[in-house]
Amino acid sequence: MTNKLKLYIVKLLTRIAAFLFLFILYITDRSRMTDFLTMNLYRSITPLHIIWVMFMVIMISHLFPNELRSMALLKSKEDTFVPVREYSEFKLLRFVQDQNKKAWTVMLVWLIINGIWALVYLLGLIGEAELLLLSGFYFLCDYICILFYCPFRSKIMKNKCCVNCRIYDWGHFMMFTPMLFIKNFFSWSLFFTSVIVLIRWEIVYAKHPERFWEGSNKILQCAECKDKTCKFKR
Repeated sequence: MTNKLKLYIVKLLTRIAAFLFLFILYITDRSRMTDFLTMNLYRSITPLHIIWVMFMVIMISHLFPNELRSMALLKSKEDTFVPVREYSEFKLLRFVQDQNKKAWTVMLVWLIINGIWALVYLLGLIGEAELLLLSGFYFLCDYICILFYCPFRSKIMKNKCCVNCRIYDWGHFMMFTPMLFIKNFFSWSLFFTSVIVLIRWEIVYAKHPERFWEGSNKILQCAECKDKTCKFKR
């Protein structure tokens, strides 16, 4: 078990704790969650503010990744790129075309799923508290997908692991999609920061696709992997 895999496990436990906090709060004091997402001014700091800060710090850290981050994220950086000698530009182009089609299929599926949640919310069948709990659930599921099972990877993307994943940094956009439906500083700040993370990733991918393919970037090959997130999936 590598050090980075151990860090993944610690982060998973942190996300479990965050979701359990939101779930318990939802059961015991649902109105507090609603107030947090419908009021802009507070006289004191609440645990929900701490959760919001945690979400924001995680997203901002993805905009400025350091060596402590996962290889899946670091592949976007120039100084971690180790080119494969005389790799095929044609095969790289085919890889990019294939992954782009699959990525936008994932996006379409995700928007349809959350479009249903939006409709349910607009019909008044659920409220702001339920959408926050849903984002908390997505927050947990992000690491379940990384460590155990990802339906998007296995059913659509077909890439072998998260280190090679074309849409790895789409996670925050997916987590906070439900926040788009609530007109409030805390909800919109989460959603639009996640959009910035997504756009930054897509710009790097469009300009430097060679960093995202194991056929052109040596650090994405199994022999060079330090994450080993495939260990539990196997």
